[in-house]
Amino acid sequence: MANLLAIHSIGESLVSYFAHAWQALPQEQKDTLLSGADPVFSLVSSRELGGGPTASEPTASRPALTLYLYRVMMNEHLRNQPYTGSTSGEPPPLALDLHYLLTVWADNARDEHRLLGWAMHQLHTHQTLSASDLNEDGGWSSGEMIQLIPAELSNEDLMRIWDAFQRPYTLSISYIARVVRIDVPPSTPSGRPVVARRLSFSGTGSGA
Repeated sequence: MANLLAIHSIGESLVSYFAHAWQALPQEQKDTLLSGADPVFSLVSSRELGGGPTASEPTASRPALTLYLYRVMMNEHLRNQPYTGSTSGEPPPLALDLHYLLTVWADNARDEHRLLGWAMHQLHTHQTLSASDLNEDGGWSSGEMIQLIPAELSNEDLMRIWDAFQRPYTLSISYIARVVRIDVPPSTPSGRPVVARRLSFSGTGSGA
């Protein structure tokens, strides 16, 4: 399980994985894949992908691969699972599926297609993020595993995403990271714990 930074930690972990995988390639293989400089790998917000006033154009200088978190859903298999691990009454961990839009940016079809093919091959051969792959900000447990699977996103749903940003469609594919378990911190007691009990009595008696 992870802490409250888990959602951002997954995105950063994926970006770091792509960047490290690219840097590990022999130079001749990089030259075969792309005709220009090394690509940029980044996690983008809705404002950046939508071309807001603070956005930087991904294709300004060289090919790029961006990850955009467009949907967060409760995991359908764990959302109603009863919690039997404790008698303290604490709720179960929050179990989430994170839906990412992976987009490639380039000035020509050659670089665009080859960068996408390389990225898809990386996720095909590396279908899980283990604790060693995950950003430490998430506070992941040592045995944590996050599965990466292609999402069944229809053409209509894909186009709706781009229509919402009011920008031309760019070659994209969707992936799901599951299951992200966020631990629920124990409840904080409302008052200071009782460490001692003191009782006193007073009263007046009636004389005979």
